[in-house]
Amino acid sequence: MSIFGTILHKIFGVSPAAAAPGAAPATAPGAPGAPGAAPGAPGSVPSADAAKVDIVAVLDDLNEKNPETLDWRVSIVDLLKVLGIDSSLANRKALASELKYDGDTNDSAKMNIWLHEKVIAQVAANGGKVPGDLLAKK
Repeated sequence: MSIFGTILHKIFGVSPAAAAPGAAPATAPGAPGAPGAAPGAPGSVPSADAAKVDIVAVLDDLNEKNPETLDWRVSIVDLLKVLGIDSSLANRKALASELKYDGDTNDSAKMNIWLHEKVIAQVAANGGKVPGDLLAKK
């Protein structure tokens, strides 16, 4: 599974019960029975239940369980750590390549900002409920 596919699976694969009381568990994109494109393909559409997933509630819940103090709302490194995904520079460069980053991957600060904005935007595009203050202002 791609790195972005893993991100989607970790967000949409978590039961949205905490985010939306009484909601049915989500089917992750690419999971058995899930409609849409290949697993984790940017632009794939999760099930209708997954579209109800409030990513802030899911990520805040995971963050509370994490022993580190993380700011997933701002940092791609912290976002990956909250999801239990390797946040190494090599893995972030691989994610940047997967998401078609055309900047200099040796400028990790600029790449990290782009990655965070792109991942949040792609999660929203794949059906996640993302508040406007998390989406990049252009």
